[in-house]
Parts: sequence; structure tokens; C-alpha cells
Amino acid sequence: MDNAPAPVDANKNVMAGFNNLNILRQVGLMIGLAASIAIGFAVVLWSQQPDYRVLFSNLSFADANQVIEQLRLYNIPYKFDTDGRAVMVPQENVHQARLKLAAEGFSADKTVGFELLDQEQALGASQFMENARFRRGLEGELSRTIASLVAVRNARVHLAIPKDSVFIRDQRKPSASVFVELFAGRKLERNQVAAIANLVASSIPSLNVKDVTVVDQKGRLLNTRDEDVDVVLAAKQLEYTAKIEAQLLNRVNSILQPVVGMGRFRAEVSADVDFTAVEQTDELYNPDLPSLRSEQTMEESAVGTNPPRGVPGALANQPPGAGNVPEVAGAGAEGGANRSVPGSSRNQATRNYELDRTISYTKHQMGRVRRLTVAVVVDDLVAVNPDGEGTQRQPWSDNELQRLTVLVQDAVGFSANRGDSVNVINSPFAPAEQIEVEEVPIWQQEWVMDLGKQVLAALFVLILVFGILRPVLKNLATTGGSAAMTGIGAAGDVSAELEGLEDSDIADDRVTFSGDGGMLPTPNESFDYQVNAIRSMVAEDPARVAQAVRQWVLKDE
Repeated sequence: MDNAPAPVDANKNVMAGFNNLNILRQVGLMIGLAASIAIGFAVVLWSQQPDYRVLFSNLSFADANQVIEQLRLYNIPYKFDTDGRAVMVPQENVHQARLKLAAEGFSADKTVGFELLDQEQALGASQFMENARFRRGLEGELSRTIASLVAVRNARVHLAIPKDSVFIRDQRKPSASVFVELFAGRKLERNQVAAIANLVASSIPSLNVKDVTVVDQKGRLLNTRDEDVDVVLAAKQLEYTAKIEAQLLNRVNSILQPVVGMGRFRAEVSADVDFTAVEQTDELYNPDLPSLRSEQTMEESAVGTNPPRGVPGALANQPPGAGNVPEVAGAGAEGGANRSVPGSSRNQATRNYELDRTISYTKHQMGRVRRLTVAVVVDDLVAVNPDGEGTQRQPWSDNELQRLTVLVQDAVGFSANRGDSVNVINSPFAPAEQIEVEEVPIWQQEWVMDLGKQVLAALFVLILVFGILRPVLKNLATTGGSAAMTGIGAAGDVSAELEGLEDSDIADDRVTFSGDGGMLPTPNESFDYQVNAIRSMVAEDPARVAQAVRQWVLKDE
């Protein structure tokens, strides 16, 4: 009867090997196996982790909680960054999450506007509460309008509107303050700050633009009131000059580009602008064109006047004496004709003449162009060689340069009286540097990185399984199998060796037990039973036992 060996149970051998270790080694082995499995799972999850993008940032914890609840409801993975108070979702779910949150009525902008007035008010609300709700709604609407600017991330408006009074001496002016939070790297220009102040001032009755304060997130006062007037005026004049130069340069480029070609010329315009304010009054007289303004003429004449008579000192107002009428009328006349008749005459004339006078009042406009200077440089002409291979450079002729000069002069409005200067010269341009666009290597592309993560994770798991876990388990199984044979002393060694020889033949110097001997003792039997069984085997067939001992000796050698 053949003695076949019992099948080896690998799990029992592993457990037997584990039990043969001391307590410290058992704890260390358990911790190592657990850490290896955890690392394997972490690597697998890392390889499958998606790329997260910011969904909303700068959220309060209450708003972040609301967003997270909605994302959980829609089974969208998320991450919450407590430092930046940002909620991040996978890149492929960003737009979907925003649309779903918008459908639920969530918005990162919690500014309340005039919709506050649409809410139902409590019965018996006071006038103070109504005014407060209106002012709050007005502040929200102004904040939304200011936040719509490109450089502004968020804005808040605070209004100080005093209560109207019927007494003039108690009237107080309203005021406003605006806080703007700008995007990183952005700033508000001076005209934009002025536009914000005017926007707020125009929305509040009786609010002056000087009573509006604009502050940014760094605490800087943007619309300072103690600005130097001369500095502001100089900045405006410089801006006006730059605008004139840009307009003239655009004209030059527009007229030279079709003629010379794109990138074949360079032009610069410098304008001397006069910002002097001049008021002039002229009064001119023309002596060659006199005109009579007024004339006064006086004439006096006295004929046949009687000389004074009477006693000197007597009264001049004496009645005339008795008159004698002549009998012949013509006698006295004829006699009088022969006498000399006394008389007097006087002529006086006064004439006033007005000269021709011209009065002119002239106010010269500020910002007149005093002088223009235009400089243009053109590259050489590029022509194809006669043989059709390659190109050659040719300078511009004087006639062609003169034609270009005339074109530029007409484009900028050349004036010789102002002393304008226009110069067009020909000079070869330096060759442009060839900028090589480096292609992104294949190992730096996104899909390669994702594939590499998964491949590395698979390799790590394989190394972990076949390099650490499998050798450890195999070692434990081997240790458990050998411990089962060596746990019974010398009898166990003989029994184990004989079990290995049961299916072998004595041929080729090997021992076989194929006779009708009894069954070999198992390790579970008692020590006395195993010794008695081996003794009986030695007594029955000492040659085979001797052969087994010989094989032990050869194996040890």
C-alpha cells in the first residue's frame, strides 16, 4: 500500500510561518503590509485624479457651503481651498457646475439692489425703514454698475444722505464714498476715477462731484482733492500733443504703406504745440481818408447905423425927437446917395473832421501747432536677379525720394511759414532676427503626462506586488512548511524525509517505499507514537532507512 503525502495548504503554511515570528516582527510585518497596500491605492488614485479648476473664489464660508451642497446634490467632485476660499471642480465639469448653480439661482455676487423693494414689508413699517431700504437698494445698484468696469472686481458704495429740512440754515449737503477692489495687475486711469465720481454724483440729487471719495483695496485715495493744478494741466497738454502726433503719424503710415510696403519704412512725427492763451485788440487810423463829422458857420452884417448921440453920461433910452417929413420924397434920397453909408460884416465857420479808425479784437486758440518735424526712413528696394535666382538690394533714387517727401508733406499739412521740416532718407534696414518657435516636446504635452501617470502607477503596483508582497508571503509559506516538520524533533526530521521518499524508487541511488509497509506517522501524532513507528520501519527494512540517512549526509555535504 503506497503512502501518498497529504496536500500542502499554502494558507496554513503562511499562518504557521507568521505564528513562528516574535511579536515585534509580527507587528512590523503587519504595518509594512498595510503601508504597502495603502501606498498602492494612493498611487492608483493619483494616476486617475483629474485636473481641478477654480469654480468660484473669494467666497464667504456661508456661500462656499451653499456651493458645496449643490455640488454634492449633482454628484460633482470638488475641492475647497480654505486659504483662497475657492471651490475647485474637475476641468470637464466647470461649465456644467456653473450652469447648474445658475439654474438654482446662486451667484457669486451677493449685492442687493432695487429688488429689495420688491420684498413684502412688514405691516406698520416706519418711514425710517423705508428710507433705509431705498438707500440700501440705491447703493447696491451703484455698486453693480461700478463693478461692471473691466478693471474692477468688486465695489461698494456708501451714501450719506441727510434728512431734508424746511429751514435753509439747516440744509446739509449729501456725500458718498466708493470702495473699489481691482483685479491683480490692473489700475484705474484718472479719467476712469473721474467717471466713477461723476456717475455717483449724478445719481444723487444735490450731490457735488467734489463730495465723492474713491478708495481702492490698498487704502489709496484715487480722487485726491489737493492736486496741483499746474501738474494736471501739464498732463493734459502732454496727452493732447501725443494725440496730435499719433494722428499725423497715422496719416503718414497710411499714405506710405501702399507705396513702400508693410515693414519697409519707419516714420516719426514731433509736434511743437503752443498752449499760450493770447488776447489782442488793435485800433488803426487811416489819415488818407478823412471825413467831415460836423460844421458850424456864423455870419454878421450891419448897414446905415446912426452914430450915438446925446450928452455923455445921459440916459441912452431917450425918446426920439420930432420927425420932419419932407415935402418931396425923393429929395432926401438923392441927397443921401451922395453921402458915405457906414456898415459892418463878420463871417465865422467851424468844421470837425473824423479820421478812419479800425478796432479789431483777436483771441488766439490754445493748442495750435507751432512747428512740425517729420522723419521718415525707407529700406532699400528688393529686386529679383536677372537670372531669376536670389534677390538684390537697390537704393532709392533722388527723384523717388523727392516724390515720397512731397507725399509726406501733403499728408501732414506742411507749412513753410511755420518752419516745418520733413526729411525722407534711404537707409538699408538691419536684417530681422529669426525667432525660432520651439515646439513643445512630446514628453511635456498634457496627454503624455496623463498617460505617464497611469503607466508609473501600474509599474509601481506591479513592483509592490511582485517585489515585496509575493516574496514576503512565499517566505512565510516556506517557513511554515519547514516549521511543521521541525516542530517534533528528530522523529519529525525522519518522518519528513521518509515522506519525501515514498513516491521515489531506490534506483538512481534514491530510496523508495513501495512495499506493503504501514503508513508513516503524521506530525499531528504524539512523539512516542512517531518514535515507535520509525523503529518498526527500521526493523522491517533497515536498508531503506540506511539509504535515507546516506542521502541526508550527501545533502549536508
